[in-house]
Amino acid sequence: MRRTAVLSLILPLFILPLLIATSSVAAGKGMPTPGSPAYDVQLTANESGSTWTGREWISFTNTSTSPMPEIYLRLWGNSWDGCTNSPVRVSRIEGGVVGPLAVGCTALKVVLGKALEPGERASIAFDVAITAPNRGEQFGRSGAYSFFGNALPVLAVHDQVGWHLEPDVGIGESYYTLSADFTVRLDHPASLVVPATGVMAGSNVSVAKQVRDFAWAVGPFRQALVTSPGGVKVRLWWTSAVASAAVADARAKAIAAIDDFGRRFGSYPYGEVDLVLNDKWASFSGMEYPGFVLLIAPAFGEGPVVHELAHQWWYGIVGNNEYADPWLDESFAVYATDLHAGDSRPGCWPGGAWTPGLAITNSMGYWKSYGSAWGSYVYTLGACMLHDLERLIGSIPMAHLLKTYAGEHWYGVSTPAAFKSAAQAATSIILTSFWADHHMN
Repeated sequence: MRRTAVLSLILPLFILPLLIATSSVAAGKGMPTPGSPAYDVQLTANESGSTWTGREWISFTNTSTSPMPEIYLRLWGNSWDGCTNSPVRVSRIEGGVVGPLAVGCTALKVVLGKALEPGERASIAFDVAITAPNRGEQFGRSGAYSFFGNALPVLAVHDQVGWHLEPDVGIGESYYTLSADFTVRLDHPASLVVPATGVMAGSNVSVAKQVRDFAWAVGPFRQALVTSPGGVKVRLWWTSAVASAAVADARAKAIAAIDDFGRRFGSYPYGEVDLVLNDKWASFSGMEYPGFVLLIAPAFGEGPVVHELAHQWWYGIVGNNEYADPWLDESFAVYATDLHAGDSRPGCWPGGAWTPGLAITNSMGYWKSYGSAWGSYVYTLGACMLHDLERLIGSIPMAHLLKTYAGEHWYGVSTPAAFKSAAQAATSIILTSFWADHHMN
């Protein structure tokens, strides 16, 4: 959840004119690739922790059926600043020839020394410099605290559509990554603490297996550790402005949610989760990363703690292309939050006419014209659709469907076609009219 999405959960439904935007990808074939990526990163912080410099090594396998002559790096941290004052910079690349920066300096082409044949493995390395911009965002700086979400360069994905180089449209998320192993050394002044994705494996080294990204924060955080009844370590980190009551609230909700979702969708596989609480963010209330969550405090209602932890399964463990199919993580996270709260949302699906072309399954290229109202469809109505599906096929089949579907796509990629197929296999009821009635194109 990011950028005005929290407001969309309570806004009325606005039917706006149709705007279709296409994805900037090339034609291609094969399984998602580069596969089995492994990241080895060594970074050193400046005195305040706002700037990190070092080197990054990435190895990967061509898991497609065709030779792969190039790869792309996504420098998502440049999405707001573009090429004029890019906060993420790479240089001294080994293993390939650098092409021009593209998509607002968020995509960097690297032509490999030779085309990588199917099944072959290769690697690249480069220097990286990352400076947190002065703004209260998931990649930004607030006083003595700096946050590095979507800051580390990662591999773009090539699938049957081609290379995915979609832009960040300014709302929601546009990320698409494959599960990877990260070993990240974050050397920093002793006066600072650094919560990060993964578990500690030696001094200043975090190791994370089968995650889609790596995020961290730095500053004089206060911290606490508690273990859930199910055995998951929940680490809380908070800034000096966060009240103790907000910390206690987040802790209680996290312990309950992480175990509940584990029972519903499959046991949480990462051993621990880090919750980083700040008193204010500029444009979001919570932002999810694998094993690492940024949260607003004080919390309110069941969110954002429960919603963001639901994303550990729906986006994190079961991945998706968040630009093409935002409903596959946001609708599922809201629905999971409702399940946790015991709220079946009866009658939440609205009647009346819809704008032609408007569908829950539209991409972020479509939703970018909707502003905060986009969440009323993707978050709220997407969850309503899942509740209606449960009412149609039954609660027990629905629970079995979600747990089985998560297991079949564990560390993989969910698609609309795969979910529809799995849903149809879970019931003898023909779902064709259900998808049409719920604008699931």
